[in-house]
Amino acid sequence: MPTQKLYAGAKLRETRQRLGLTQKDFASKLGVSLPYLNQMENNNRPVSTPVVLALAQEFGFDVTELSTGDSERLVSDMREAMADPIFGDNAPPLTDIRLTASNAPALARAFLDLHRAYRQTHERLASLDEALGREDARIQPSPWEEVRDFFHYCDNYIDAVDRAAERFATSSGPRGIGVRVEAALGQAGITVVRAETPVIRHYDAGGRRLTLSARAAPETQCFQMLLQFALISQDALIEATLDLARFHSEEARAIAKIGLANYFAGAALMPYGPFLAAAQETRHDLELLAHRFGASIEQVAHRLSTLQRPGAKGIPFFFVRVDQAGTITKRHSATRLQFARFGGACPLWNVHQAFETPGRFLRQLAETPDGVRYISLARDVSKPGGSFGAPVRRFAIALGCEVRHAGALVYADGMELDAPRAFEPIGISCRICERVNCHQRSVPPLERRLTVDPNTRGILPYDVG
Repeated sequence: MPTQKLYAGAKLRETRQRLGLTQKDFASKLGVSLPYLNQMENNNRPVSTPVVLALAQEFGFDVTELSTGDSERLVSDMREAMADPIFGDNAPPLTDIRLTASNAPALARAFLDLHRAYRQTHERLASLDEALGREDARIQPSPWEEVRDFFHYCDNYIDAVDRAAERFATSSGPRGIGVRVEAALGQAGITVVRAETPVIRHYDAGGRRLTLSARAAPETQCFQMLLQFALISQDALIEATLDLARFHSEEARAIAKIGLANYFAGAALMPYGPFLAAAQETRHDLELLAHRFGASIEQVAHRLSTLQRPGAKGIPFFFVRVDQAGTITKRHSATRLQFARFGGACPLWNVHQAFETPGRFLRQLAETPDGVRYISLARDVSKPGGSFGAPVRRFAIALGCEVRHAGALVYADGMELDAPRAFEPIGISCRICERVNCHQRSVPPLERRLTVDPNTRGILPYDVG
């Protein structure tokens, strides 16, 4: 497979502007001509290897930041939006979408915001939403989606919050983190009690009393104490981070505040440095890591997907959680694999099979239509209600990375990593998947012509050109 050329004009231009250099001075330091730099910044030429080396040597630049991750996410999101039937046959070709994502990322995001607003308006019309008749009805992004995009485009890594959590976790002595956070809450005048209640966590600010459900697992109780501790002790840091994010609504800001407190809790439970070292030592064995850090399998998998600290990055993982209907309820990808934003995940992916084998890890070698190969791990993580008759929340998670990192994963042992036939073909969503012979296809691909023969029926009722 040919080496992928690196087009990172927007990143290169952003780096130069951050350093306060003119194009002439920047070109001189990189050892290239002014026209050559101009062509790279406008994505008319790929970023050359000597330039990548010069960035690292001259400026100590983490060259992994030149990754096209953001651009690829935008391409994936735009292609999915363009699959909307409203565009019909007028969707632009993939090359135009890639150019827009690379050269005008702000325009691409504005387009996605506009399409999201259109979808929400269409859904309200379809359901005769009463809000359309109110004076305060406005077209705006869903607060939940706005927060999800905030973490998505931050690579799910918030440096200031992560480091604050690490400082708390590593400066509180040798006792377990649960004991330490309960003691810290006590020092702040907060009493922690455990009661037989279905409410997992309740904080009475007036009475300075934190009530945890005794039915919850120990790792859940610890996580909830850390979350409440973050809301109380890290309020200034969290509020400053929210100010920088500039959310469009108070609802989005409130959701993001809980998200950042959750982030602190996970980062304190599994502090960056020790957790990264343990992950490498155990070859990313989720069960060993869960036992060592007193966390759940889902918490460990999610934390592995956040190890993107500049200068100390872990393996770039994707992480996703789905419900039984295939709806994605959590998602993040530090890889080139992106998830469907407006629908379910590919049915050929092993995450859907995890519901059939509770308590077991499923392994899968998969290849996406762009030829990139992955190793994917899936497991059921259903959450019992804590009493007879209480509803069980059914979820499954998947964690994976490109197969070139498979040697660092214990789960890759014994798999046929060099056998092309071992890799199952998966996609993102049917409308943007280019596979022509998929037996699970639900709708035709966006950019292919169809041939319909009434006298012939194969796997599909049409042939894809």
